[in-house]
Amino acid sequence: MKTDLLLGRLSLPASNHPVSDEMRSRILDELKVIEEKYEVDVLYACESGSRGWGFASTDSDYDVRFIYVHKASWYLTVEPGRDVIERPLDDELDISGWELRKTLGLLKRANPTLLEWLDSPIIYREDKLFMSELHTLANVFFSSIRARYHYLSMAKKNFRGYLQGDTVRLKKYLYVLRPLLAVKWIEERASVPPMPFSLLLDILNPKEYEELLAEIDYLLKVKRANTESQYGDKLWHIHNFIEGELDRYALSSFEIDKDEHLPEVSKLDDLLRRCVTL
Repeated sequence: MKTDLLLGRLSLPASNHPVSDEMRSRILDELKVIEEKYEVDVLYACESGSRGWGFASTDSDYDVRFIYVHKASWYLTVEPGRDVIERPLDDELDISGWELRKTLGLLKRANPTLLEWLDSPIIYREDKLFMSELHTLANVFFSSIRARYHYLSMAKKNFRGYLQGDTVRLKKYLYVLRPLLAVKWIEERASVPPMPFSLLLDILNPKEYEELLAEIDYLLKVKRANTESQYGDKLWHIHNFIEGELDRYALSSFEIDKDEHLPEVSKLDDLLRRCVTL
């Protein structure tokens, strides 16, 4: 296998995001350690979580996620090998990745978490040609039904679990707002919702949601200037918007159709074979 997979070139994008040069260097070093220890090639590595969404706190950790491929011999065994690598290093840095065949299997099912990885604004390593093909396939396999179900379930769970008291952990508003806005994006634009929260906010009409957007702006400033554990009083414009959206969605019932037509998977198989045999 080669690091210039599919004749692409390994790209290390400029540090135009909230990651210090020191931390970036540490992350790249850890990825090299992973490659050597597990005898794999890292095809893509990005930031997930609050830094990827664009609302990191002063003490937010780094959640690095990556896609990797083994040597061909790993795929030629009777018993399947472990398809996840996890390295929770400390309270500041957590690194984990999915093996390529697992990744493509999740892509076949339009896994929203994977689609978010592919749209992360913070990229540590990237085989450009491989990722170009993966992005194309992601658009083909995207399912608005599955994505809507995923994000709405997430919003309901987080709202019930974190936002019921008079005083709330302020960051939890964002963990309900983000999936709700993703649902709204899917409904109105029928496309993959963007990972950066600032882009997701474009779905809200400034004239219609002026007070809500002002309160969200306040919330983001508080979140970025304080720690993850910051508590505060309810933010009523946000709270009422969340309740209204959840009530609206409660009136419409839907479920994932197990017989939903899926695109032809041969292109996924082809990509896997080419990546493994190089």
